Amino acid sequence: MMTKNKSAAASRITEGAIWSQILLFFFPILLGSLFQQLYNTADAIIVGRCAGKEALSAVGGSTASIINIFVGFFTGISSGATVVAAHFYGGKQEEKVSETVHTSLMISLCAGVVFGVVGILFSPLMLQLLKTPENLFGQSLGYMRIYFAATPANLFYIMGAGILRAVGDSRRPLYFLIVSCVANIPLDFLFVAGLGMGAEGAAVATVLSQILSAVMVFVVLCRDRECYRLVPGKLFRCSGKILKRVLWIGIPAGLQSVTYGFSNSVIQAKVNSFGTDNIAAWSAYTKLDGIFWMTVSAMGIAVTTFVGQNFGAGKMERVKKSMWECMGMSMVMAGVISLFFYRFAEFFFGVFVEDAGVIALGVSQLHFLTRFYLIYVIVEILSGTLRGLECVVVPTIISVVLVCVLRVAWIAVALPFDNTMETVMMSYPITWVAAAAAFILYYIYYMKRGRN
Repeated sequence: MMTKNKSAAASRITEGAIWSQILLFFFPILLGSLFQQLYNTADAIIVGRCAGKEALSAVGGSTASIINIFVGFFTGISSGATVVAAHFYGGKQEEKVSETVHTSLMISLCAGVVFGVVGILFSPLMLQLLKTPENLFGQSLGYMRIYFAATPANLFYIMGAGILRAVGDSRRPLYFLIVSCVANIPLDFLFVAGLGMGAEGAAVATVLSQILSAVMVFVVLCRDRECYRLVPGKLFRCSGKILKRVLWIGIPAGLQSVTYGFSNSVIQAKVNSFGTDNIAAWSAYTKLDGIFWMTVSAMGIAVTTFVGQNFGAGKMERVKKSMWECMGMSMVMAGVISLFFYRFAEFFFGVFVEDAGVIALGVSQLHFLTRFYLIYVIVEILSGTLRGLECVVVPTIISVVLVCVLRVAWIAVALPFDNTMETVMMSYPITWVAAAAAFILYYIYYMKRGRN
């Protein structure tokens, strides 16, 4: 049975003022993303300073691209568990919540073992396919194999954190992230600087931090006296129906993440063809752009949870209100970020580089793309809303075709006629407009026809 405090926490999502509860849920997610970004920067500085540019390249080059594909795919799968758990929790189906928790965590452990074995065995092949330079190959291979050895712990944390968010708890995943990230820094100094292990030392530090976060999630889920409590002995009792439901929602989201990564790789390859100055400017732009993406993505997670719980509770009016209020707040946030970036663009790029030419290119890129940020908000919020309603196939098709495929097609068709950086950048607003229009039309259609 849910305790009084936890029941009150759950009712805040399905009852009362929506906007205030969304913000209370949203900010821990956003802070977690910002903290992770700051940690990644500090981690890169330690490795680069203490082990040299080869180790830094081995940690952040091809290895990061490969690892992000695996982690991004599973994060999509975990979103399926989040939606299912939110539905049952909002509908007060406590036994179903328990079944979802144990089935989902078993998925994470099984996927962790499979991904780990595949990663360890096929790391050389994957590095070769990405044409990893010979002088980086050894360190990159060592880093990847150590990282993949601990994949079960990392995926367990991702799934456990998703379950906690599904029941309205976005704070403890933030605390776990802070503790593990803070622990990683002294571990980096120990293994990279102290023991001189280079990229492999960074991998060991990362692995130990991931194990720590997994242990914290495990302890909290085992100790909580709620319907989402983890009973280790039940981990091997999967529900076939819930397994299919989680994968039905999660696999499309995972594939969507993979295709996004592919299309962005195509964009980066084209940017690389415009020379060092454009590459440097684009690299700095993506760091600033990440603040916008983290903000909108955090709101997308929030709307999925709010819609999921209210749908499970049968409160369709609150489902609609959750979408509109998340949309409104996201528009305001995106507008503030856009204006702030536009006004202080030159200052921000000056933080990254001193070269006037690079700064001028970066300012041009930022000024061009920030004008279209509000359009992408529509894509993220409507996609999150539909995901919360367990509607995933059509939204995934819209995202893959009208964002990823169209973006690659634009590059292939338009660039030969106008081989400029502006043509490359135009691929973003064109695909955002197309996807936003499709999402608006489909959302109206879906809500009118009902969920049949």
